[in-house]
Amino acid sequence: MLDDRTTADTMWPTAYPQGYAVVDVETTGLARDDRIVSAAVYRLDAQGNVEDHWYTLVNPRRDPGPVWIHGLTSAMLADAPLFEDIAEEFADRLADRVLVAHNAIFDWQMIAREYARAAATAPVRQRLCTIALSKELNLPLPNHKLESLAAHFGVVQQRAHHALDDARVLAEAFRPSLHAAAQGGVRLPLLECRPLTEWSDSAVTPRVGYQASYRGSSWRPSRKRPPCPHPNPGRFEDGKPLKQGMRIAFSGDTSVERELLEDRAVEAGLHIATSVSRLTSLLVTNDPDSATSKTVKAKSFGTPVVDEAAFTQLLRDVAPAES
Repeated sequence: MLDDRTTADTMWPTAYPQGYAVVDVETTGLARDDRIVSAAVYRLDAQGNVEDHWYTLVNPRRDPGPVWIHGLTSAMLADAPLFEDIAEEFADRLADRVLVAHNAIFDWQMIAREYARAAATAPVRQRLCTIALSKELNLPLPNHKLESLAAHFGVVQQRAHHALDDARVLAEAFRPSLHAAAQGGVRLPLLECRPLTEWSDSAVTPRVGYQASYRGSSWRPSRKRPPCPHPNPGRFEDGKPLKQGMRIAFSGDTSVERELLEDRAVEAGLHIATSVSRLTSLLVTNDPDSATSKTVKAKSFGTPVVDEAAFTQLLRDVAPAES
């Protein structure tokens, strides 16, 4: 049970955080100008016990996006509060805690952008991704979906893609993960959260079936990524999953912010290649007929090419690196 208390004689690492905010947000999409339509927070103490929970709808002031996923229609959101109306209460739930989420880079970026639009800053300094934690614990999961993590710990999902239920499921799965890490002396994969310092919510002319890409400078500072720990298993084969260690190159505009796509790929155990060579496993591009140097080299080398949508699907089930 979630509210069972840790026994008094349990040794707990003093370096571990003293509180967590398990978060899930549902959004209108994945791109830079997409908005939050609902948010949920489960506040946990240092041992992962639930203190309270909170949920709200948010009026995104635009089309709600994939209703077939989150189930929230324009009519349902019409009378919901705007983000700036709930920003203070949301911040109270996050303050002085580590933000915990499944694929935390996504939730953090969506939250940070909403606060930037509201001319405020989210009170979050560190985040913890439960995908990264499951890897640190070497959990025998078939993939890194939330449903797989939940099934491993016997947690029953009731309403997938409902922010409150997803946050509950994650909180229930996080507690035993946290205990396993503490008992095994595993370092928690904590990452720094950098708030946005500036924001340009520029007007974008929408096109059916396409989300605008963003060529402007990102709010995140450029950084050198750590080397991929897995060997390159070779080229991607159609009909088979991606494998950890594969070298992935990107060319041209993407609907999802490029750095977000790259972060998700790195978290899945893939290598981001800045150019195309004979060792490149896959090129991701929405315009395979363009004459960019990467697409030209990919054709000459016979490098497999997929579009962004196919790559996003492949990211959901990346096979582990071979021993």
